Amino acid sequence: GTPIRTELKRVDRQSARQKLGLGANLTTMLVMGGSQGASGINRAVIKSLPLLKGAPLQVIHLSGTRDERLVTESYPREQIRAYVAAFHHHMEEVYSAADFALARSGAASLAELAFFGLPSILIPFPYAADDHQTRNAEIFAHVGAAFVLKESELTPELLSQKIRAMVDHPEQVRQMSEESASLAPRDAADRVANTMEKFTRS
Repeated sequence: GTPIRTELKRVDRQSARQKLGLGANLTTMLVMGGSQGASGINRAVIKSLPLLKGAPLQVIHLSGTRDERLVTESYPREQIRAYVAAFHHHMEEVYSAADFALARSGAASLAELAFFGLPSILIPFPYAADDHQTRNAEIFAHVGAAFVLKESELTPELLSQKIRAMVDHPEQVRQMSEESASLAPRDAADRVANTMEKFTRS
């Protein structure tokens, strides 16, 4: 398992949403593209927004620097409530505020999603070495913690349909949340520390 940053601790959902200027009771989607490949996700989400207008949904969108302005301007156009930032330094707030995530499937991101028990719609970064992001995503899909969409097959219709499924079926999201939490690397940091200790002693 991948160790989790020690500063990541669950915080109260309502106060996290309040801090981000979000409503207390709307289904909340976290969108994040990771250090590489944020643009593909940003563009896909922006194109699907007109089809999500009127859904009881609000969004936390971490866009990366390049697309921040473009993403910021897209939500008011469709009257969808959103907190948009290039990055967020207190990730525990955004994870705690969210009901589900739309994300890449790098090992560190997935470990953090599992730690917070977040179900997800995963879009593997197609240019990752050895296509490892697809393999990572398949593990989460296999246990029922995630839906996996290929970037090459992504359409606004398909993406908005998956997002609406999460919004319309809170019971399914709760179930997926439990499956996600079951993959959390609870003792990964300890295991890494023990291995390093053994290594330095040998």
